[in-house]
Amino acid sequence: MTVDKCVRPLARVTGLTHHRRMTLPRQGDLFQSDEQPELFDDESHTPTFYPNPDRVRAELYRILAEARAAEKLPWDAPTLSLYQTIFPQMTRCLPEDEAEQLCFAFAQEMERLKAA
Repeated sequence: MTVDKCVRPLARVTGLTHHRRMTLPRQGDLFQSDEQPELFDDESHTPTFYPNPDRVRAELYRILAEARAAEKLPWDAPTLSLYQTIFPQMTRCLPEDEAEQLCFAFAQEMERLKAA
């Protein structure tokens, strides 16, 4: 279908009697050697988040204390899944030996609670 066949019915509907031939933009060369400029040149404006180890530690100990105090799983399935996912991730901002110790303690509590 040509452009004229598309534009004429449109002119009838819109009431426009004058139309210009539509031109499509020329497709760029897929193998062009010119490099595209970086979209985000300045990395100094990119915010970086550094978690507060003391706050993270407090949250980890809160979760661990809740597990230790329980006789059976204290969380519903979505919360349990969340804690099992984020607990090891949260420990990454702590010293390695402390992180390993907390993950081990959490894993022990999970085993105990699942067996109950």
